[in-house]
Amino acid sequence: MRRGLLRGVLLLAFWPLWGLGAAPVATVRVEYREVPRVVAADGVVEAVRRATLATQVTGQILEMPFDLGERVRKGQVLVRTDAKEAAYGAAAAQAQVAQADAQLQQFRADYQRARQLYERRFISQAALDKAEADYRDAEGRTQALQAAASQARTAAGRGVLLAPFDGVVAAREAEPGDLAQPGRPLMTLFDPARLRVVAAVPHTAAAAVRRASRAEVELPALGARLQALRVEVSPAADSATLTIQARLPLPPQPGLFPGMFAKIRFVVGRERRLVIPESAVLRRGELVAAYVVAGDGRPRLRQLRLGEPAAEGWVEVLAGLGEGESIAANPLQAGLQRLP
Repeated sequence: MRRGLLRGVLLLAFWPLWGLGAAPVATVRVEYREVPRVVAADGVVEAVRRATLATQVTGQILEMPFDLGERVRKGQVLVRTDAKEAAYGAAAAQAQVAQADAQLQQFRADYQRARQLYERRFISQAALDKAEADYRDAEGRTQALQAAASQARTAAGRGVLLAPFDGVVAAREAEPGDLAQPGRPLMTLFDPARLRVVAAVPHTAAAAVRRASRAEVELPALGARLQALRVEVSPAADSATLTIQARLPLPPQPGLFPGMFAKIRFVVGRERRLVIPESAVLRRGELVAAYVVAGDGRPRLRQLRLGEPAAEGWVEVLAGLGEGESIAANPLQAGLQRLP
């Protein structure tokens, strides 16, 4: 009784779609077509431009104004640390430079005076050589201290990390109050305007992929298909996996982010295949089928075995359909036609 009631409700709800006034089901003829020949691969979206930020000085983190997923502009402050210790080190290094410079001036004067005395034959060659050696030694020591002081001043100024480009915060690995240390990652940034798909392709398909005229990238999570801007293929294979790496820069796409799964179809030529539109395929769990429309115009469900999807929205039929048959272009409409 419950099934009969449900059937009655469906008949009332979809009454305009069948009966005496039912519209005929639009069909597509099953036939061999020249379609793009493709090499399929799975890939992952990654950022072309990505930066992991870390300080070069030790200090407590005072400020991290941006959180995960927030957009930043080039030059904005991402991390500010307390660089007092580095500043003290820079001041001490500068003091050493001043002391060494004063000594250098003294040794320079001694050397010049020794040269004058030597010209008058008041001192020996050995005394002159010693004065010159002392002067050159002081000069080298001063230059080394100046370089160290410059490095200390640079380090003291690196307590503030600025965004190197416009981007999005992908990782935040510290919080205000934590101790920042040289080399410790604090924040990761990526540029959402420059993303690509990276895929591992079997080395046996390397030659075909290198000749690929274009590549179609399917993003199941977004329900989108994009044409890669170009195809970049590594000139060498990985000896462990026997694959080559292919990289496909993508055009901007809302909702796209690194780590997203992608399916790639490299178009490597054209060939004739028995194909149907992917939009005509009915998928319900493990069931893959299409509605076959015979001479009486009534759609009948038939299970199919399909091959790899071709580009341009076609999919190859391996079993279940023959050339010349007609199938419903819209499986939802065909299913409603079968309800009475």
